[in-house]
Amino acid sequence: MERGATGQFVTTSTVGRESVRAFIPDPLPPHPPLTVDSQTRNELDSALLALGRLDSVSLLLPDTHLFLYSYIRREAVLSSQIEGTQSSLADLLLYENESAPGAPLDDVIEVSNYVAALQHGLERLAEGFPLSNRLIREIHGILLSGSRGEGKTPGEFRRSQNWIGGTRPGNAVFVPPPPDRVADCMAQLERFIQGDPQSTPALIKAALAHAQFETIHPFLDGNGRVGRLLIPLLLCSEGVLREPLLYLSLYFKQRRSEYYQLLLQIRDKGDWEIWLLFFAQGVKETADAAVSTSRILVEIAREDRSRIQSLGRVAGSALHVHQELQARPIMSIPHLVRATSLTAPTVTHALRALEAAGIVRETSGRRRGRLYAYSRYLDVLNQGTEIR
Repeated sequence: MERGATGQFVTTSTVGRESVRAFIPDPLPPHPPLTVDSQTRNELDSALLALGRLDSVSLLLPDTHLFLYSYIRREAVLSSQIEGTQSSLADLLLYENESAPGAPLDDVIEVSNYVAALQHGLERLAEGFPLSNRLIREIHGILLSGSRGEGKTPGEFRRSQNWIGGTRPGNAVFVPPPPDRVADCMAQLERFIQGDPQSTPALIKAALAHAQFETIHPFLDGNGRVGRLLIPLLLCSEGVLREPLLYLSLYFKQRRSEYYQLLLQIRDKGDWEIWLLFFAQGVKETADAAVSTSRILVEIAREDRSRIQSLGRVAGSALHVHQELQARPIMSIPHLVRATSLTAPTVTHALRALEAAGIVRETSGRRRGRLYAYSRYLDVLNQGTEIR
């Protein structure tokens, strides 16, 4: 449905005294209310079924946290790549092993911060803290800490005008609300997320809230990453998912032009329904892919455990090492020593046995500070994160 512009344009002046037309979105929910046709309803139902299958995976995994550790890092890489970073999953894992990554260090720090920001959000929700503007600002503060965005008021709503596309506000593709209207816009969004003025189904709420956040663009930097983080955090806070297993960054990355065009279509024409259809299709596709990935990884680990059990006396320590490599598919000997509580000679012996069995490979080529990769496992996680 095309409702017309979903907000108002106001003329504002930038620091350079350039007059621009900034957009202030109307509060959610949309008015007139959403009209969900049969195609969109079917896609929403399919997406909810896919989310149910994904949620059940967390009960079937031998150790959910082993899967989540790497899966969250994969999402951090993908979400940051949308913003232009060149870090790969391997770069992040190398950085966490205190080894030099292949990508610029600033890029890897940004990805590492994304992991920390997501984990902070999840911990706060688990404590019973609501998904609120306070939590969003906390997440933003962690995201920009010690990175290139550190000078852009981490954890605070912006106090100057930003823009999307173009070299300045005057030739931008889109100019978000003036800084003096950001707090009000975000307060309205917070009320919507918390069920005021009316309750909204979780999946529709996630779709609308993400688009509205990106329209407000409340921070000077990091809006895209925080906006994408809102989706799993909202689904977890609403009880749709027990674990943060749904991430749409790869879907948005692969359909970047359509994603941005649909957001503009919401603002200019009020067509929330076509955005909701796109979002529902993305949830289904992404949830199905996550289920498939988890099953593949479980099967790889099962097959390799079976092979390890036939290794003789070294099997016990090799199984310990293999267990840790499922969470962190690239690790050094000192990190494995700390993680397994085994001695360095025992870990080294186990790694040699795993390497001889073709389960791990040494990746550094160094005599000291060697790094070992769980190759097949890492290859599955790397799908879609390749730098192009």
